[in-house]
Amino acid sequence: NAKKYFEDKEKEILSLKKLIKESILAGFYNIDIDSSTLVQLDKQGVREQQKENSFVCAELTNFIREIEPKGITVSVGGEIGEVGGHNSTVEEFEAFMEEYIPLLKGGEPIKKISVQTGTSHGGVVLPDGTIAKVKLDFSVLENISKVAREKYKMGGTVQHGASTLPDEMFHKFKENGAVEVHLATGFQNLIFDHPNLPYDLREKVYDYLLENFSKEKKEGETEEQFFYKIRKKGWGDPLKKEWWNLSGDVKDAIFQDLEDKFAFLIEQLGVNETSHIVREIVSSPEINASYEDELRAITGGITLEVDTNPRAD
Repeated sequence: NAKKYFEDKEKEILSLKKLIKESILAGFYNIDIDSSTLVQLDKQGVREQQKENSFVCAELTNFIREIEPKGITVSVGGEIGEVGGHNSTVEEFEAFMEEYIPLLKGGEPIKKISVQTGTSHGGVVLPDGTIAKVKLDFSVLENISKVAREKYKMGGTVQHGASTLPDEMFHKFKENGAVEVHLATGFQNLIFDHPNLPYDLREKVYDYLLENFSKEKKEGETEEQFFYKIRKKGWGDPLKKEWWNLSGDVKDAIFQDLEDKFAFLIEQLGVNETSHIVREIVSSPEINASYEDELRAITGGITLEVDTNPRAD
């Protein structure tokens, strides 16, 4: 949160470190550091604009390397372009890396970089709740991936906000150097808008969101736009049990459609029939964190409040 960061940098970074520590102990070894909201376009020169972004990304990269389990290198990614703004450039990426690299303490740097290509997180929502068509610039992925691989020995670019794009676009990501594509909103939409999802549950979720998060509704925003943007916060307590207790028939119908979508995307992104490659190249020890370790990670030393509903794609 850029506003909270510039009000109290130390407090905001500590809260992120707490969240990272909890995540790693829970077995999450793929972490993207989205500090691109700290890019200051009013500064002179791209290096100055990216400076705070690079600093926070390096600070959290160093922290991850300090606490990651022995034998495991957490996959860490950075971000240079806030979604919804102007498209990212090679110049911005190089400026970010030139500020970022000197701040590292010897551990592995980031291996991927999220860029802006014309999308926004979850898509651009129109007043009626539908998603606007977007024009995607795939050359951004291609050009920045090329520099990332050749100059910085990274994997390449990450496409975020992709889940609401037309199906015919997905094969282009692998053709233009993307190494990761973020798809969560599309899966969420499939569930919320599924014809088999009980109307009463959907309305109960929306009533809860309206009662608890109405302050996040922007001026001029329709109710449809508000619910689309905020319904990612309708999965957990106090509604989690109701989601889990959906009838078998409802779950089966939703799961089948999700499975079909997964299969389509896996093929379009070119990762079908590649599990043998992963097994040959990637190995990691089994990690069994004790309950006491997890409790210490949650409470030990860092007691600041953490946003329990971070932004999702």
